[in-house]
Amino acid sequence: MSEKRALIIDDEKMFADFVRQVAEGMGFEVRVTDQADTFKQTFKEFDPTVIILDMVMPGVEGIELVNWLADEGCSARIMVVTGYNPHYVDFAKTIGSAKGLSSVQSYTKPISLADLRKALS
Repeated sequence: MSEKRALIIDDEKMFADFVRQVAEGMGFEVRVTDQADTFKQTFKEFDPTVIILDMVMPGVEGIELVNWLADEGCSARIMVVTGYNPHYVDFAKTIGSAKGLSSVQSYTKPISLADLRKALS
């Protein structure tokens, strides 16, 4: 298993593919899903070093997953992204930090190639 592992959960296929391609180009082993159950199972089996988490998806809110990650003792860097209100990702960042997540960063879609590479490095 690679030392750099990225887990992406996003319901926008084009964005998820963009992030996957960039991460793989930077040497990450990558898993992608748009389902919360698959995300949780993959998190436990894959042990990601970076998580890219969309805040607004059908069937699950990103804030629920941030809370779940905190309860699981997640040590991965978490990149919270949204194409909606940027204050929503700031809220997730605040919640994650308050619950003990060590690194929660927030980004607004669309994210540039340069910013994504910087965030992943």
